Amino acid sequence: MIRFCLLFLLLPVMAQAACRQAISLGLDVSSSVDQSEYTLQLEGVITALNAPVIMDILFLQPDAPVRIHVFEWSGPINQTVIVPWTTLNTPTDLATVTARLRAHRRGVPAPTTAVGSALLAGFSYLEQHPDCWIRTLDLSGDGETNTGPLPETIPDTQTPSGVTVNGLVVGSGNFFGDQVSRNALADLEVYYRENVIRGPVAFVEVAENYDDYAATMERKLLRELTALAVGRVETGRGSGG
Repeated sequence: MIRFCLLFLLLPVMAQAACRQAISLGLDVSSSVDQSEYTLQLEGVITALNAPVIMDILFLQPDAPVRIHVFEWSGPINQTVIVPWTTLNTPTDLATVTARLRAHRRGVPAPTTAVGSALLAGFSYLEQHPDCWIRTLDLSGDGETNTGPLPETIPDTQTPSGVTVNGLVVGSGNFFGDQVSRNALADLEVYYRENVIRGPVAFVEVAENYDDYAATMERKLLRELTALAVGRVETGRGSGG
């Protein structure tokens, strides 16, 4: 993969700030995700986090490290933490995250897809870290909500102040015909843009299938980690980018 040439704008050092950014990654493990796709998803997160360009950014500002958290979701009550909140001070900390991801064993997936419930769970995780300059929730998914609260009915008042929600949508192998698959993925992208992402700089990244997941996750993390904090802004629904 071609390494990105980028100008990284360091966040200003703020008195008593504990971390630069808190990122929670929510992975769809509903029954639409088969075991091979599940493995590609976990390995994709590992590959993206360990990409040289991502590691360079993660450890660029040691006095204000990044905190990371990974959970998997499916039905309304099916959210499982894979990696508890971990502060990435050194490559050893990142290796601990990688080891947890590799050692994790998938539970029995729910047959339903509860994006709204995953959104609320992510909010509760990020509320544990109000001291971070930037707080980001990433939801990956390959389908629309079919149970639990609808994302569009969750009011902005339930979004923790300053939290951005980004999406990573994945094309499913369950569709027949290339054009049908492309249309379904385009519809899913629109669904996430209109109903799931939140915040003035929120966006959706698209993976054509799970084979493309690692590259898409790296691209998404690069956009998030190079964000410049320009002050606290009122959270609203994002239009994507």
